[in-house]
Amino acid sequence: MAIRGLLWLAFLFAAAVLIALLGSLGTGQVLIIQAPYRIDMSIHLFGVMLVAAFIAFYLLLRLLAHLLQMPARLAAYRMRLRAAKARDALSSAVSHLFAGRFTRAEKAARTASLSVENKDAAALIGARAAHQLHEYARRDEWLAQATASQWQEARLLSSAKMCIDAHDAEGALAALSEMPAQSARRFSAQHIALRAHQQLKHWPQVLQMIKALNAHEALHPFANSWQRLQQVAAEHVLHECRYEAQALLMGWHSLPLSEQQRPRTADLAAQLLIALERHKEARRIIEEVLAEHWDACLLRRYIQCAGQDPLPLIQRAEAWQLEHPDDPDLLFTLGGLCQQQKLWGKAQAFLETALRLASRSEDSVMLRAEAHRALARLHEELGQRDQASEHYRASALAFELKMAGYPNIP
Repeated sequence: MAIRGLLWLAFLFAAAVLIALLGSLGTGQVLIIQAPYRIDMSIHLFGVMLVAAFIAFYLLLRLLAHLLQMPARLAAYRMRLRAAKARDALSSAVSHLFAGRFTRAEKAARTASLSVENKDAAALIGARAAHQLHEYARRDEWLAQATASQWQEARLLSSAKMCIDAHDAEGALAALSEMPAQSARRFSAQHIALRAHQQLKHWPQVLQMIKALNAHEALHPFANSWQRLQQVAAEHVLHECRYEAQALLMGWHSLPLSEQQRPRTADLAAQLLIALERHKEARRIIEEVLAEHWDACLLRRYIQCAGQDPLPLIQRAEAWQLEHPDDPDLLFTLGGLCQQQKLWGKAQAFLETALRLASRSEDSVMLRAEAHRALARLHEELGQRDQASEHYRASALAFELKMAGYPNIP
């Protein structure tokens, strides 16, 4: 700015010098006659008056233009004032919303919505504030105000999120169905869809959504809860098919591989198949899962898979015994299968060995109770009433002490 001022000052001095030089050189006169008047002046004065007249005319034109533009300038000023007020209101609405002052947030959003630029953003903020106040009708009115095309995905996703929070699963799915296919495959949209299907108890869809979400890198923060949800969904799918064997098998094969290999899910499937007298299918499921996950509950369920021919199961269990020679649950299973085959001597030997090994562990109280009960039934079959009564008493005592919270019993 200082350099510019110096340049202007130098220009003015140069102009003054030039005017002085021209004034000293000129000797002409200007004569203006308008009867009855006669005006005689020097050419220098005429030049000055001409310049002054031009400047005055220019200033007059600028003044007239300014006066004519006054209404438009005033309107633009008011518009800028309203826009600034709307921006301040939008900022206040965001601040109040995240601070939990939802009534103030909605009021500020109403002020911000007066500006066309802020209308859609203010509508979403107002909808969120009204939702937090449980004013769902007013929330929907706010959402209807977000009409700009670039805000539609945000409106639909926000609507779905608020519907799912209000336990309106059908409304959430309806909002998600209006989204473009590419947007509906995003993690946030699929997460909302998962919660909606869970609320509606659409368990097959829950399994499909979890499978789709497994492809997202953002899965790990929710991995534990989703694994539990997947297990619950798989169990419900099996329970819904429990009245018809073919449907139950189809439901089992529709489960994710991780659920088919989960011992608890396999135990439930085997139990339901056994109830439908599909022992071979139940046996196959248990054998496949035991090949991956050795589990005591599945071993005990394996006894019920014998049907009318326990011998193949005995042979398979004896093959397992080579890998697990001192597993009390496996020995108990062998004892139960031999008991069904009426191999009384082998059954008694396996059960007594299982009972002896289980007595060494503090966590095998229920196994000891079941082994005593199995031995009691075996002695009843053999007509040995006294030994049967003794094992029944031991089984009842083990069970009662377990229920009372005393695991360390002989």
